[in-house]
Amino acid sequence: MLADLGQPIPDRPEYRCTEPLDLFTRPDGEELSTQVAPGRQLWFRQLSADLAAGLDTGAGANSGANLEANSGANGDFNQGAIEVVLCEDDYAAWLPLAALAHLAPAIGPYRAPIVSRSAIVDRIPQAIAFAQAAMAVPHCYLWGGTIAPDYDCSGLIQAAFMSVGVWLPRNSYQQQEFTEPVELENLQPGDLLFFGMPAKTNHVALYLGKTIGQHCYLHSSGYEQGRGRIAVDFLSDQGDRVAQAYFSQYKGAGRIHSSYQPSLKG
Repeated sequence: MLADLGQPIPDRPEYRCTEPLDLFTRPDGEELSTQVAPGRQLWFRQLSADLAAGLDTGAGANSGANLEANSGANGDFNQGAIEVVLCEDDYAAWLPLAALAHLAPAIGPYRAPIVSRSAIVDRIPQAIAFAQAAMAVPHCYLWGGTIAPDYDCSGLIQAAFMSVGVWLPRNSYQQQEFTEPVELENLQPGDLLFFGMPAKTNHVALYLGKTIGQHCYLHSSGYEQGRGRIAVDFLSDQGDRVAQAYFSQYKGAGRIHSSYQPSLKG
Protein backbone atom coordinates (compact mmCIF):
# COMPACT_ATOMS: atom_id res chain seq x y z
CA MET A 1 0.00 0.00 0.00
CA LEU A 2 1.31 3.46 -0.92
CA ALA A 3 1.78 5.88 1.96
CA ASP A 4 -0.27 9.06 2.15
CA LEU A 5 2.02 11.97 1.39
CA GLY A 6 1.97 15.63 2.31
CA GLN A 7 2.24 18.44 -0.20
CA PRO A 8 5.66 19.19 -1.73
CA ILE A 9 7.30 22.51 -0.92
CA PRO A 10 7.52 24.48 -4.18
CA ASP A 11 10.36 26.52 -5.68
CA ARG A 12 13.18 25.08 -3.61
CA PRO A 13 15.91 23.03 -5.34
CA GLU A 14 16.51 19.81 -3.41
CA TYR A 15 19.35 17.32 -3.60
CA ARG A 16 19.58 13.65 -2.73
CA CYS A 17 22.45 12.14 -0.75
CA THR A 18 24.12 9.26 -2.57
CA GLU A 19 26.50 8.27 0.26
CA PRO A 20 26.39 8.50 4.07
CA LEU A 21 27.37 12.04 5.05
CA ASP A 22 28.50 13.76 8.24
CA LEU A 23 27.14 17.22 8.99
CA PHE A 24 28.66 19.55 11.55
CA THR A 25 27.57 22.07 14.15
CA ARG A 26 29.91 24.76 12.84
CA PRO A 27 31.63 25.51 9.53
CA ASP A 28 34.99 24.48 10.98
CA GLY A 29 33.84 20.86 11.17
CA GLU A 30 35.00 20.40 14.75
CA GLU A 31 31.79 18.90 16.18
CA LEU A 32 29.57 16.30 14.54
CA SER A 33 25.96 17.48 14.50
CA THR A 34 24.16 14.71 12.65
CA GLN A 35 24.56 12.10 9.92
CA VAL A 36 22.65 11.69 6.69
CA ALA A 37 21.75 8.31 5.23
CA PRO A 38 21.74 7.76 1.46
CA GLY A 39 18.42 8.68 -0.09
CA ARG A 40 17.67 11.59 2.24
CA GLN A 41 17.13 15.01 0.71
CA LEU A 42 18.42 18.45 1.60
CA TRP A 43 18.41 22.03 0.42
CA PHE A 44 20.88 24.90 0.75
CA ARG A 45 20.35 28.01 2.86
CA GLN A 46 22.14 29.97 0.14
CA LEU A 47 22.76 28.48 -3.28
CA SER A 48 24.88 30.36 -5.79
CA ALA A 49 24.22 29.99 -9.50
CA ASP A 50 27.64 28.39 -10.02
CA LEU A 51 27.08 25.80 -7.32
CA ALA A 52 23.58 25.00 -8.53
CA ALA A 53 24.87 24.53 -12.07
CA GLY A 54 27.65 22.25 -10.85
CA LEU A 55 25.29 20.11 -8.79
CA ASP A 56 22.76 19.87 -11.59
CA THR A 57 25.41 18.63 -14.02
CA GLY A 58 27.02 16.22 -11.57
CA ALA A 59 30.08 18.44 -11.06
CA GLY A 60 29.41 19.11 -7.40
CA ALA A 61 32.94 18.28 -6.26
CA ASN A 62 34.47 20.72 -8.73
CA SER A 63 31.97 23.39 -7.74
CA GLY A 64 32.91 22.88 -4.12
CA ALA A 65 36.61 23.15 -4.88
CA ASN A 66 36.02 26.39 -6.77
CA LEU A 67 33.97 27.83 -3.94
CA GLU A 68 36.61 26.91 -1.39
CA ALA A 69 39.34 28.47 -3.52
CA ASN A 70 37.31 31.68 -3.74
CA SER A 71 36.09 31.64 -0.16
CA GLY A 72 36.78 35.32 0.34
CA ALA A 73 33.84 36.16 -1.89
CA ASN A 74 31.27 34.71 0.48
CA GLY A 75 31.57 34.35 4.23
CA ASP A 76 29.48 31.18 4.23
CA PHE A 77 32.33 29.29 2.63
CA ASN A 78 35.30 30.63 4.56
CA GLN A 79 35.64 27.38 6.51
CA GLY A 80 35.11 25.04 3.57
CA ALA A 81 31.49 24.25 4.41
CA ILE A 82 28.01 25.32 3.40
CA GLU A 83 24.82 25.36 5.48
CA VAL A 84 22.13 22.88 4.48
CA VAL A 85 18.71 21.91 5.81
CA LEU A 86 17.52 18.31 5.81
CA CYS A 87 14.10 18.02 4.22
CA GLU A 88 12.68 15.27 6.43
CA ASP A 89 13.18 16.98 9.81
CA ASP A 90 14.09 20.63 9.06
CA TYR A 91 17.48 20.09 10.71
CA ALA A 92 20.14 22.64 9.76
CA ALA A 93 23.87 21.92 9.87
CA TRP A 94 27.08 22.43 7.91
CA LEU A 95 28.11 20.23 4.98
CA PRO A 96 31.82 20.10 4.02
CA LEU A 97 32.32 21.28 0.45
CA ALA A 98 34.18 18.07 -0.31
CA ALA A 99 30.93 16.19 0.28
CA LEU A 100 29.17 17.95 -2.58
CA ALA A 101 30.38 15.12 -4.79
CA HIS A 102 27.93 12.86 -2.95
CA LEU A 103 24.84 14.86 -3.86
CA ALA A 104 22.61 14.53 -6.91
CA PRO A 105 19.52 16.46 -7.97
CA ALA A 106 16.44 15.02 -6.29
CA ILE A 107 13.96 13.30 -8.58
CA GLY A 108 11.25 15.45 -7.03
CA PRO A 109 10.57 17.57 -3.95
CA TYR A 110 10.35 15.73 -0.66
CA ARG A 111 6.83 14.78 0.40
CA ALA A 112 6.44 13.80 4.03
CA PRO A 113 4.47 10.65 4.89
CA ILE A 114 1.19 11.18 6.71
CA VAL A 115 0.83 8.51 9.39
CA SER A 116 -2.07 8.16 11.81
CA ARG A 117 -1.73 7.24 15.48
CA SER A 118 -3.35 3.86 14.83
CA ALA A 119 -0.80 3.12 12.11
CA ILE A 120 2.02 4.17 14.44
CA VAL A 121 0.73 1.79 17.13
CA ASP A 122 0.86 -1.05 14.60
CA ARG A 123 4.49 -0.19 13.77
CA ILE A 124 5.80 0.27 17.31
CA PRO A 125 6.84 -3.40 17.75
CA GLN A 126 9.05 -3.09 14.67
CA ALA A 127 10.54 0.19 15.89
CA ILE A 128 11.37 -1.44 19.24
CA ALA A 129 12.85 -4.44 17.42
CA PHE A 130 15.07 -2.07 15.42
CA ALA A 131 16.43 -0.51 18.61
CA GLN A 132 16.98 -3.89 20.23
CA ALA A 133 18.83 -5.13 17.14
CA ALA A 134 21.04 -2.02 17.28
CA MET A 135 21.88 -2.88 20.89
CA ALA A 136 22.86 -6.44 19.92
CA VAL A 137 25.68 -5.55 17.51
CA PRO A 138 29.10 -4.10 18.39
CA HIS A 139 28.75 -0.35 18.75
CA CYS A 140 29.47 2.66 20.93
CA TYR A 141 27.81 5.96 21.75
CA LEU A 142 28.50 8.64 19.14
CA TRP A 143 27.48 12.24 19.67
CA GLY A 144 25.65 13.20 16.48
CA GLY A 145 25.27 9.59 15.37
CA THR A 146 22.14 8.66 13.45
CA ILE A 147 23.49 5.85 11.23
CA ALA A 148 24.26 2.30 12.37
CA PRO A 149 26.06 1.08 14.30
CA ASP A 150 26.83 4.13 16.47
CA TYR A 151 24.07 6.44 17.68
CA ASP A 152 23.45 9.22 20.13
CA CYS A 153 20.24 9.15 22.17
CA SER A 154 17.90 11.03 19.85
CA GLY A 155 19.62 9.63 16.76
CA LEU A 156 18.69 6.11 17.84
CA ILE A 157 15.07 7.11 18.48
CA GLN A 158 14.82 8.89 15.15
CA ALA A 159 16.39 5.95 13.29
CA ALA A 160 14.12 3.40 14.98
CA PHE A 161 10.96 5.20 13.93
CA MET A 162 12.36 6.17 10.54
CA SER A 163 12.82 2.44 9.89
CA VAL A 164 9.04 2.05 10.04
CA GLY A 165 8.21 5.15 8.02
CA VAL A 166 7.63 7.59 10.88
CA TRP A 167 9.74 10.74 11.03
CA LEU A 168 10.60 12.54 14.26
CA PRO A 169 12.56 15.75 14.83
CA ARG A 170 16.30 15.32 15.32
CA ASN A 171 17.10 16.38 18.90
CA SER A 172 15.68 15.18 22.22
CA TYR A 173 14.14 18.53 23.20
CA GLN A 174 12.56 18.78 19.75
CA GLN A 175 11.18 15.28 20.09
CA GLN A 176 9.66 16.23 23.44
CA GLU A 177 7.98 19.28 21.92
CA PHE A 178 6.66 17.11 19.06
CA THR A 179 5.07 14.44 21.25
CA GLU A 180 1.94 14.61 23.38
CA PRO A 181 2.68 14.54 27.14
CA VAL A 182 1.63 11.38 28.94
CA GLU A 183 1.60 10.59 32.65
CA LEU A 184 3.86 7.89 34.05
CA GLU A 185 0.96 5.63 35.03
CA ASN A 186 -0.39 5.75 31.46
CA LEU A 187 2.79 4.82 29.61
CA GLN A 188 2.62 2.44 26.67
CA PRO A 189 5.48 0.68 24.83
CA GLY A 190 6.81 3.01 22.15
CA ASP A 191 6.35 6.17 24.21
CA LEU A 192 9.40 8.36 24.72
CA LEU A 193 10.95 9.26 28.07
CA PHE A 194 12.76 12.58 28.47
CA PHE A 195 15.54 13.57 30.83
CA GLY A 196 17.69 16.61 31.52
CA MET A 197 18.29 19.70 33.58
CA PRO A 198 15.43 22.02 34.56
CA ALA A 199 16.27 24.41 31.75
CA LYS A 200 16.35 21.95 28.87
CA THR A 201 15.80 18.32 27.89
CA ASN A 202 19.03 16.68 26.74
CA HIS A 203 18.29 12.94 26.70
CA VAL A 204 15.58 10.65 25.34
CA ALA A 205 14.79 6.95 25.73
CA LEU A 206 12.35 4.44 24.27
CA TYR A 207 9.84 3.00 26.73
CA LEU A 208 9.57 -0.80 26.57
CA GLY A 209 6.96 -1.56 29.24
CA LYS A 210 7.14 -2.97 32.75
CA THR A 211 9.54 -5.70 33.84
CA ILE A 212 9.26 -7.14 37.36
CA GLY A 213 6.96 -4.25 38.16
CA GLN A 214 9.35 -1.49 37.07
CA HIS A 215 9.26 0.83 34.09
CA CYS A 216 11.90 -0.29 31.60
CA TYR A 217 13.48 1.76 28.82
CA LEU A 218 16.13 1.43 26.11
CA HIS A 219 18.51 4.28 25.31
CA SER A 220 21.90 5.21 23.90
CA SER A 221 23.73 7.08 26.64
CA GLY A 222 27.07 8.87 26.70
CA TYR A 223 30.23 8.23 28.65
CA GLU A 224 30.11 10.87 31.37
CA GLN A 225 26.83 9.85 32.98
CA GLY A 226 25.70 6.82 31.01
CA ARG A 227 27.05 3.55 29.67
CA GLY A 228 28.67 4.72 26.44
CA ARG A 229 26.41 2.44 24.43
CA ILE A 230 22.82 1.27 23.95
CA ALA A 231 21.40 -0.41 27.04
CA VAL A 232 18.20 -1.14 28.93
CA ASP A 233 17.62 0.53 32.30
CA PHE A 234 14.86 0.88 34.87
CA LEU A 235 13.20 4.18 35.70
CA SER A 236 13.96 3.81 39.38
CA ASP A 237 16.03 5.27 42.19
CA GLN A 238 16.94 1.76 43.32
CA GLY A 239 19.24 0.77 40.45
CA ASP A 240 22.92 1.38 39.81
CA ARG A 241 24.49 4.83 39.44
CA VAL A 242 23.37 5.19 35.81
CA ALA A 243 19.74 4.35 36.52
CA GLN A 244 19.73 6.61 39.58
CA ALA A 245 21.29 9.50 37.67
CA TYR A 246 18.71 9.39 34.91
CA PHE A 247 15.85 8.86 37.36
CA SER A 248 16.87 12.06 39.13
CA GLN A 249 16.73 13.91 35.80
CA TYR A 250 13.43 12.48 34.54
CA LYS A 251 11.32 15.26 33.01
CA GLY A 252 8.33 13.45 31.59
CA ALA A 253 7.10 11.26 28.76
CA GLY A 254 5.58 11.81 25.35
CA ARG A 255 3.48 9.86 22.87
CA ILE A 256 4.01 9.96 19.11
CA HIS A 257 0.78 10.78 17.29
CA SER A 258 2.03 11.59 13.80
CA SER A 259 5.00 11.68 11.47
CA TYR A 260 6.84 15.00 11.33
CA GLN A 261 5.72 17.44 8.63
CA PRO A 262 8.43 19.83 7.42
CA SER A 263 8.10 23.57 7.64
CA LEU A 264 6.84 25.44 4.57
CA LYS A 265 9.63 27.97 4.99
CA GLY A 266 12.08 27.73 2.12
